[in-house]
Parts: sequence; structure tokens; C-alpha cells
Amino acid sequence: MSSTENTEPKVAETKPEGTEVRAVPVISGQYPPATIQKLATTLRILAWMEANPDPQETKPVTSSSVFSMFGGGAKKEKKEGEEDRGDNSGSAKAQREAAAAAKGDDDEAPESEDVHFEPVVKLTEKVETKTNEESEEQLFKMRAKLFKFIRDTSEWKERGTGDVRLLKHKENGKTRLVMRRDKTLKVCANHYIIPEMKLSPNVGSDRSWVWNAAADVSEGEPEAVTLAIRFGNSENANLFKDAFLKAQKENEALFTKEEAEEEAAAAKEGAAAEAAPEA
Repeated sequence: MSSTENTEPKVAETKPEGTEVRAVPVISGQYPPATIQKLATTLRILAWMEANPDPQETKPVTSSSVFSMFGGGAKKEKKEGEEDRGDNSGSAKAQREAAAAAKGDDDEAPESEDVHFEPVVKLTEKVETKTNEESEEQLFKMRAKLFKFIRDTSEWKERGTGDVRLLKHKENGKTRLVMRRDKTLKVCANHYIIPEMKLSPNVGSDRSWVWNAAADVSEGEPEAVTLAIRFGNSENANLFKDAFLKAQKENEALFTKEEAEEEAAAAKEGAAAEAAPEA
């Protein structure tokens, strides 16, 4: 047998005066013989120190601290910073962030109760918007694009895209042309179809028409304008032409009758003025 196998720590045979005998734990081949001998000596010194404590010493010496001198003892706990440096995986980092967020939610103050405020103005009632079209009947409706001729620059300017309509008044029977822009519904054409208007085809197009309006009121004040309208195809353009000419013919009879009545009323007033005696 080798000297290493025969060298094992045993119970201490001698002890300092005034101390109790303390057994040294048997360690089987975990350390070299020289280390085991140092360990046994240290344990004997430790036993003496426990029997004769120093009054100025506040921190007791334990066996774990002795074993730590030779690489043993309790396992050291990793600090938070060292743990973060040692584990950089996405899952571990996400778990730590989720735990921190959960802790932060617990620390937050409880939400206050919902506060209800009564509105100053209630908008439950439906507000009717009048467009002056309530007393009219729709004779024609077709989607198109409208243009206006600018005389100063001699060019066509787009007025808008939307539905062009022919509306007939239910009382006086007159028909007017009205067109509104999509989405905004802003009026871009508004005038009566009078007998003097002439609907002409636009040059080089079979789906576009041009005409002159002596009193278009789309901008508020009556204005003489030259308008052009373009449809998606020639069929829609011809349908517009037919409805336009039909409304123009009906309006012609109404305007002629109205003019005759106005002339008769003016003549009657003139005759009454002549017959009146001088004051």
C-alpha cells in the first residue's frame, strides 16, 4: 500500500491545555496529504479559539470558512450583476423584464373611479339641413366631370367630379341643372336650362358637351360661364343630351308664358297710369 492510502486524518490525540477534545472529520482522498495535515492543524486551532473566545471578536469563525480556505465551503451566491453578465439569452432577459414589469404594476396606485360629466349641449336630436331641393323632382342623374373655361388664361379648369342632376320644381314646373362635388357636396353648377342655351359636342370627343350659361349661381352671385361636361362613355353622354333637350323644351313653354304674363301686366300698369287724373 502507498503512503497516500495510509494517510487519513484521525481524531486529534493531543489538545492544548484547557480545551476539549474535538474530532476531525475523516476525508477520504479528496485532498492531498499535506492539505489534510494542514486542515487537521487548523481544526485544532479552531477548537482552542472557540474554548477561549476573544472579547473583541464579534464575528464567529465557522467550519465552513475553514473549508473555504482550501476550496471547499458553502457555495457563493451570484450577484445580480454577475447573473446578468453570465446569461445573455433572450428568454432569460425577457423573463427578468416581465418580472420587473409585474412588480412595477403592483407598486402603482389604484385607479380612481370613473367620473361622469353631463354634456352642456345634447346632440341627440337630428338637425335637418335644407338644400332647397326638397320641393323638386329629380328627372335625371348621372356621374360626370365638370370643367369651366377661364377667359383670362384661355384654358379649361376642372370644377369637380360628382352627379349631375336635372331637378324640376313641383309648383312652377321649371327645371334646373345642379351638380355637387363628391364628399364635400359643394355646388359646382346651378342654373336654369333656358331656351337660349345650345348644347354642342366637344371637339374630338363623343362623350363630352359644351354650353354657355348666362346666370350660373353656384358661387352665390349670377355669373356668365362656359361649361363643359364629360361622361364615362358616349351612351351616358347621349342620355344627358336627351334629358337636357327635353327639359329645355318644357322650360321654353314656361318661360314664354311667363314673359307674356309679365308683358301683359306691365302694359296694364302703364294704361292705368295714363288713365289716372292729374293731381
